[in-house]
Order: sequence, then structure tokens, then C-alpha cells
Amino acid sequence: MTDEVTGGCHCGALRYRLRGDLSDVAHCHCSICRRVSRGTLVTWVSVALKDFEWLAGSAQRYVAPDSCSRYFCGGCGAHVVLVTTHSPDTVDVTVATLDHPERVPANRHIWVGSRLPWMRVDEGLPEEDEERL
Repeated sequence: MTDEVTGGCHCGALRYRLRGDLSDVAHCHCSICRRVSRGTLVTWVSVALKDFEWLAGSAQRYVAPDSCSRYFCGGCGAHVVLVTTHSPDTVDVTVATLDHPERVPANRHIWVGSRLPWMRVDEGLPEEDEERL
């Protein structure tokens, strides 16, 4: 899917725009994403760094020991963006913070080795034990 979409945090302090190919969308089951998001999984859309633009606000940055920088709202705490040294030309954006997340469905599961045993969602999608970049 190629499109232009917008999104932001819960309180509205952070706003962003994505352009380009929005076809790489994954449910991440890793324990790190669960802990930083306080959810049972995080669904990410990955885009080229050049296709991501902050429109408003200034995100707080958490440099995680797992080679990732995670960006969140200092006001409401919403986890919005992840950048990893493993794929420095892309940015991962939480689908939940899109203005219309229903338009960007997941097409795979990643880090399923960490999946909670009772978590069942989109069972027909391909699964990766880790993540193929």
C-alpha cells in the first residue's frame, strides 16, 4: 500500500506524517515491546526514514540497550516511533497511533518465540521466530 497517512499521540502534542510504501506491517511479540508499550503486542508499520516527518511537537527519546531508540510523548506517554541500528534507513511507527489504523493491517508476526502463549490474533499470517530485516 502506498499512501500518505497522519497520526499522533493521545494528547495531540505529537503529530507526524508518513508517505510512501506502507506494506511492511508486523505484529511484534517481543518482551521489550510489551514492556515499553504496556501491551500484549505492538503492531508496527515500517517506512523509509525519508518518508517520515514530524509535524508537531518534540518527542522524548529513550535509548534502549537493545540497539533501539524509542520515541514517545512526554505528556501522555504514548510510544510512537522506534529506530534501530539494525535498519538505520527505516523508522517503525506504532500503528495504534495512526489517525486511521484500520487502513494499515498487519501482514506478518515477528518475534513469535516471545509470544504470550494465550495471545491469538491474525493466526493466518506468516510468523518469524525473530525478524528478517
